[in-house]
Amino acid sequence: MKILQILPELNVGGVETGTLDFAKYLVAHGHQSLVVSHGGKLVAELERAGSRHYVLPVHQKSFLSIVKQIKPLRKIILEEKVDIVHARSRVPAWIAYFACRKTDASFITTCHGYYKNYLFSQVMGWAKLVIAPSKVIARHMMDDFHVFPEQIRCIPRSVDWEKFSIPRTPKTGGEPRIITIVGRVTPLKGHVYFIKAMAKVIRSMPHIKVWIVGDAPAKKEFYKREVEVLIRRLGIQDYVEFLGNRQDIPQLLSKTDVLVLSTITQEAFGRVILEAQAAGVPVVATKVGGVVDIIDEGKTGLLVQPKDTEAMAGEVMRLLKDPLLVQQITAQAQKKLKEEFTIDKMASRTLEAYQELATVKNIFVIKLSALGDVILITASLKALRHQFPKARIYCLVGKDVVKILQSCPYLDGLIVYDQKDKGWWDIFKFSSKVRAYKFDQVIDFQNSRRSHVLAFLSFARDTYGFHNGKWSFLLTRPVSGYRNDIPPVEHQFQILEKLGISYKTAHPFLELWPSEKDRQYAQKLLDAEWLGNSKNMVGINIAASAKWQTKNWPVEHVAKLCDLLSSKNIRVVLTGMAKDKILVKKVLSLTHAKPADLTGKTDILQLAALIKKCKVFVTPDSAPLHVAAAMKVPCIAFFGPTDSKRHIPPAKKMIVFEKKPACAPCYSSRCKIGTHACLQDITPEEVAEAIETLIGEHP
Repeated sequence: MKILQILPELNVGGVETGTLDFAKYLVAHGHQSLVVSHGGKLVAELERAGSRHYVLPVHQKSFLSIVKQIKPLRKIILEEKVDIVHARSRVPAWIAYFACRKTDASFITTCHGYYKNYLFSQVMGWAKLVIAPSKVIARHMMDDFHVFPEQIRCIPRSVDWEKFSIPRTPKTGGEPRIITIVGRVTPLKGHVYFIKAMAKVIRSMPHIKVWIVGDAPAKKEFYKREVEVLIRRLGIQDYVEFLGNRQDIPQLLSKTDVLVLSTITQEAFGRVILEAQAAGVPVVATKVGGVVDIIDEGKTGLLVQPKDTEAMAGEVMRLLKDPLLVQQITAQAQKKLKEEFTIDKMASRTLEAYQELATVKNIFVIKLSALGDVILITASLKALRHQFPKARIYCLVGKDVVKILQSCPYLDGLIVYDQKDKGWWDIFKFSSKVRAYKFDQVIDFQNSRRSHVLAFLSFARDTYGFHNGKWSFLLTRPVSGYRNDIPPVEHQFQILEKLGISYKTAHPFLELWPSEKDRQYAQKLLDAEWLGNSKNMVGINIAASAKWQTKNWPVEHVAKLCDLLSSKNIRVVLTGMAKDKILVKKVLSLTHAKPADLTGKTDILQLAALIKKCKVFVTPDSAPLHVAAAMKVPCIAFFGPTDSKRHIPPAKKMIVFEKKPACAPCYSSRCKIGTHACLQDITPEEVAEAIETLIGEHP
């Protein structure tokens, strides 16, 4: 793989050292390593180790500078054919996130800090995978940045054991004992409390030397002066030495007797603790953040509460006075370090995350409505799962149709959209929920303005749908030149073909997944109508939707069909919605048979379980037709105002009645010539004959 790490600068610091160590590992293990930064003292060592370095001003926090660096970084990514872009700080992450948008590179972040939850920091949670160096940071990203647990990889930082394991020379009685603090001189690192604690140590043990390694950033010079004033006020200036930023940390640690970490806020990790442990130095640290992942209290180090100068001084003196305790602590610390915090372990786990990025897709399917149309995408969902077996596939559905896909085995989850939220501001707010899933691809089967906007606002790299003029310019991969004169599932596959999924090889069929509870409910309905043991039972769906009354077969024909089937000892159940009761009442008044009226008594999956009990199901072009096809029940479908070629679902066995007078298909909700000939001309006798044929074929 070709990996690009991006960070502000390559000067001293834990992030910078970790970047260098990982780059060396990548090169040593046959990968190509690139680093983008503003430069620094570590660049020469990085390049000697075989990495390539690009200088860009990715350290500047101004909005204009961030925007300006997107294009140059994207050029590097494209020209170098980078596979993974790994951002290790917030400004570089903003640049890298948008630079990756029009490339094939995957974006990943490592959260090296305990970031405050405001907009500037949000980008660290936008990657599909987020690396947290400690459990505290992982929990912080989940709780405060709403990153899903499955998107976080907790990978502790590491230390170059060989670099820090310099032999230590035993000190003679006259040599001062050295207490060292390493880190930027900033308020968060707690130098003021460290100095107060060291004053107590010096008063009790005068043969002490205190080293402050690190310097203050330009904006924190005031704090360094505050520390200097405190040292003079406490009268310990002869014991304290500021060493500034140093490259010889291993050598300094080899002379150190105790390392102190006095951070007063949540520490992301505490790499300097590992370095001290590798050098055989005991550590006293404040109990903050990721420090507790490294130090087991009393075993691999000593912990104190932040700002507790009395405890800090006491624990330092305890170590200085007890060489046996030091020996035990350093031995246990080095044992744990070798087991958990090696470069090999950190790097191999990071490479696993990279591999996951490259192979696991997050796919977002949009199909908000309607009932029958949602059933129609089940064949496409199965094809997607077959094509991408390791993908995480989610589907956006309307609140009123969510039950259809609740048990779908091809989905990892559903995102429910309340279609009452019709305003653009509602859509914009909802999109933040979608973005949290970090989708790579969006497949928009709804193909409306609303769905295209949601696809766009998901920030997915690839968004698919039809180039239908309904703001389809928002899609990154719109399908042009598609056909509208083909069945609905085949029509959907015109989008899936863009993902390498062929309709001809997929052999798609619809599916539904009623539960055992649904099946028991259907059985109780039939038992109540004395139909529980009926061997020849036919279901008749009485009507299509309220909008499409022209799709309905005349009630007189339904009544006649009931009589014809009754004469053949075939029982009939009438299905439909509660609104269809008025039609059922008319049928019952016209027929001598006694069909069971089950209209309004089932939801969609209960209906599926009921239809499964039928030998044949008869229905106009409506959602129950799709249900019957999904349940693999032989069915008879009536088409009149709509064209069967465009709306027929794939089915194991289906007989279509479609008379096609000159006015059909009209796609009108009312018959303009008043005869309703397209369905009136379908006779009960021919339908009864077709039913007998199907029953004979499926006894």
